[in-house]
Amino acid sequence: MPVPTQLRTVHGTIRDIATTAEVIAVPVRSGPEIDPFYADEVAGVFPLGAADLLAHEEAKGGPGELVGAPCRLGDGLTDLLLYGVGDGSPSALRRAGAAVARRGRGHANVAVAVPSGAGDEGLAAFAEGLLLASYDFRVGGPPKRPAAETITLLIEVERAAGAAVEHGAVVARAVAAARDLVNTPSLEKTPRWLAEQAGRLAADSGLTVRVRDEEELRAGGFGGIVAVGSGSARPPRLIELAYEPETGPADRHVVLVGKGITFDSGGLSLKPNASMQAMKTDMAGGAAVIGVMTALRALRVPVRVTGLIAAAENLPSGSAMRPGDVIRHYGGITSEVLNTDAEGRLVLADALAYADAELDPDVLVDVATLTGAAKVALGQRYAALYATEDALAAALLGAGAGAGEPLWRMPLTDDYRQALDSDVADLANAGRGGFRAGSIVAALFLREFTGRRAWAHLDIAGPARAGSDDAEVTRGGTGYGVRLLLRWLRP
Repeated sequence: MPVPTQLRTVHGTIRDIATTAEVIAVPVRSGPEIDPFYADEVAGVFPLGAADLLAHEEAKGGPGELVGAPCRLGDGLTDLLLYGVGDGSPSALRRAGAAVARRGRGHANVAVAVPSGAGDEGLAAFAEGLLLASYDFRVGGPPKRPAAETITLLIEVERAAGAAVEHGAVVARAVAAARDLVNTPSLEKTPRWLAEQAGRLAADSGLTVRVRDEEELRAGGFGGIVAVGSGSARPPRLIELAYEPETGPADRHVVLVGKGITFDSGGLSLKPNASMQAMKTDMAGGAAVIGVMTALRALRVPVRVTGLIAAAENLPSGSAMRPGDVIRHYGGITSEVLNTDAEGRLVLADALAYADAELDPDVLVDVATLTGAAKVALGQRYAALYATEDALAAALLGAGAGAGEPLWRMPLTDDYRQALDSDVADLANAGRGGFRAGSIVAALFLREFTGRRAWAHLDIAGPARAGSDDAEVTRGGTGYGVRLLLRWLRP
C-alpha cells in the first residue's frame, strides 16, 4: 500500500494556508527561538504569545520537540503547533518532519511552514520524515488515527523547492514499498508472491525482470536456494531485476543481493515459538533491494544496477534439508549443513557466486537479516558492515550517516576462518570450535563466494525490525537499507 499522505508545496503566508488546514506547524530553532522568517506573522495570529508558550512548556527547540495550542484564524479554531528543528541539519529536519506527521494524524489537512534557509538536502530529509512517519500497514480495517491526507508545505517565496521535496518523496515511496513487502504475512507471502510483486514494481519502475523457478534453479546448479526451499510446499525463486541508466553507458556496475527468506522456522533445527513470531520479516534484505531498484530511474542514478533476491521458505518436513547434508552451490563450492537455521547464508552464497561468475560486477553488496549476533552487538539502530575495501566501507558509512541509517564497521578476522572448516566439504555453514563470533563467521562464509571482488555485507538483523515507532521509523518492518543504498548510489 502506498504512503497515504500527499505532499504539496505553496508560496505565501501562514494566513494563506490557514483556511483549509486543521493544524498549522511553525518551526522553532534551538534556544528556543521561533524561526525569524515567521516570527512576526505568528505574533499576529497568536496573541497569547508563542514565546511565552515555549517558555511555559520549558521547550528547548530540539529536533522533534512539539508544543501546541489552539488559536483562532477566521471563523474557527486551528491547532498551532510549534515544532523544534534543533540545528536545522538534515538529520534534525528528518526527525522534525516525522514528529509533525505523527501529531497530524487524525486530521485531513496539515499545513507546515518549512524552516527558512533549509538547503535541498535538508528539505528532502524533511519530506522523508513527514512521509515515512505517515506510513501505515494493516490487514483489515483502517487505523484508528489515520495519517493526514494532505500536508501542505509553505515555502519561502524565492525558493524553487519542488525537486528537493520530490526527491524526498521518491525515497520515502521506495522505503514504503520495502515495508509493505516485509509486513505482509507469510500466509500470503510465498517466494512466488514475492517474485510477482517484484515484477509488478519493476514494470512500474522501468526495470527488466527475470525469475528463475525451482526447475531452473535445480538445473542451473543453485544448490543452496534449492536446499533451503526443499522443506516447503511453496518452492523457491531467484529474482533478478536490472536497471540501465538513460544517460548512456554506465562506468560502473553494482550488484545488490538480498536475502529473501519469506518465512524462517529454522527448518529441522527448529526455532522456539517466540523466535518465530517475527520471521515473516526475514526477507527484509530482499525487500530493501527491491525498494532500492524501484527508485533508481526516478532519481536518475548514473550507475548500472542489478538486484538479486534469493527467495525461499525454510520449513521442516520429510523433504527438508538435514544437519549433515552437503550442498553444492552455484559454481561448485560445497558446504556442510551443521544448522538448518543458518539458511540465509546458503541462499546468499548462490546469488553471490552467480553474480561473480555471470554478471561481472565492479562492486557486490549483500543485505540480510543474517545473525542474531549482530543485533546483540549493535542493537536495533545500527547494522553491521563488513567490507573488503576501505574506500567502499567509508562510502557506505558516510551514506548511512547521511541517510539516517547508521552502520558500524566490523572486522573480517581471518583468524576466525578456521571456524568454517569441514571434514567433508569445502565449508561448514555454522561456526565450530568455540569462536562464538556469529556475525563475523557468517560474513567470512559469504566472502568465500565473492570471487575476490570489491564486496560489502550489511547484516541488518537489528534495524530491519522495530518494536515501536521512533521518529521516521515505524513499528514492524522498517525498510532499513533503502535510504542508505540510494544515497550511496546517488551521492
